Amino acid sequence: MTQSVATHLAPGLADPVFGSQTVFRTLLDALSAPGKVFTLRDDLAGAPAGLPTAAASILLTLADYETPVLLPEGYDETRHWLAFHSGAPAASSKANARFALIDAAAPDPQLDAFHLGDDRYPDTSTTVIVLCEALSGGFPQTLSGPGIQTTTSFAPLGVHPSLWGEITKNNALFPLGVDLIFVAGSSLAGLPRTTQIAGA
Repeated sequence: MTQSVATHLAPGLADPVFGSQTVFRTLLDALSAPGKVFTLRDDLAGAPAGLPTAAASILLTLADYETPVLLPEGYDETRHWLAFHSGAPAASSKANARFALIDAAAPDPQLDAFHLGDDRYPDTSTTVIVLCEALSGGFPQTLSGPGIQTTTSFAPLGVHPSLWGEITKNNALFPLGVDLIFVAGSSLAGLPRTTQIAGA
């Protein structure tokens, strides 16, 4: 979706302190329980058109002037909005992005082109936010690994099949690799690099 740059930038979190604390706690819960869908309360005073509330809240909570963010082509309004509210610079490539937004439906996402961390600092890898139509109603994937007692099913809608193959390859890179956060509307689900995946 192509965005135009608005004359007046949309506001950010209605309560920047307590709002960001709530988002951060929810993110931790989501990454601790892979595939479980969480819903953020709507604490945004405004966000660019076409940017899911969950993605906007996550970016405002995590991004700052030291964290380059990579956005899909056409997200000019989001780029200006994020720079205004957080100071986050635009990433010049996947390799130097600290955070990145990708379209779940896009083919060939090439997760290994993002920064994967290194042996000393695996936590410096890119966090990838995946924009979905919905977090249910799609082809179910069976998840297993830390945070999942046996297995669980995760079925986000509108995901290109190649992304699941990329996630499987990403898991094999552990302790390196990217962590993913799937979003749709105000809902989110975490898929850390430790999660193993198989089609149901």
